[in-house]
Amino acid sequence: MKSKKILLPTVICIAGLAILLLYFRSSITTNEPRIYNPADLNPMLVDFDYRDVKKGYYVKDFRLINQNADTITHADYDGKIYVVDFFFTRCPTICPLMTKNMEELQTLFYDNDLVKLLSISVTPTFDSVEVLKRYAKIHNASSSKWNITTGNKQHIYDLARKSYFAVLDEGDGGLQDFIHTPNFILVDTQRQIRGIYDGTRSEEIIRLTDDIALLLN
Repeated sequence: MKSKKILLPTVICIAGLAILLLYFRSSITTNEPRIYNPADLNPMLVDFDYRDVKKGYYVKDFRLINQNADTITHADYDGKIYVVDFFFTRCPTICPLMTKNMEELQTLFYDNDLVKLLSISVTPTFDSVEVLKRYAKIHNASSSKWNITTGNKQHIYDLARKSYFAVLDEGDGGLQDFIHTPNFILVDTQRQIRGIYDGTRSEEIIRLTDDIALLLN
């Protein structure tokens, strides 16, 4: 009788520990990157009109032209996890490294149809379709996975400042306006921002890769 009294609490303790272990394991494996609304970001990145938005934010519609002269819109990314960067082909400083890292992301997720990439030129006057096509070829960009795009400058600058919140500098997209940013923006299948990363730093690319894997799981 005494042994049964001792055995029952022991069984309860073991069962409790098992439940706790399952709970913590579940918490770890489903620890997706958080959803970022404009109010969660550095205010310097966010257009003034959006700084008080604390929930329910989704990136805006877009319409661009890719390296094959195809029209690319938000509809091509519906239901996809994707990474966005802003670059220009003549950039001699951070852009080559950013593009190299985008190329690595393409390699890592090439066989996963749920993951796509989007590079947007901030100097669309210079980065014509012909220029982008050569650039895409140099960097092995597959348009089924990675669209390297140009388009209307005002629209592009609105995307950078009022949709993806990628840049610190202000401006209106005019002739003298110029933005330069190392940021990679991760967007989920629901068009929500899930992270902003320095596209020039290897440790940030590892963090981005891990976050994509978490979203995929």
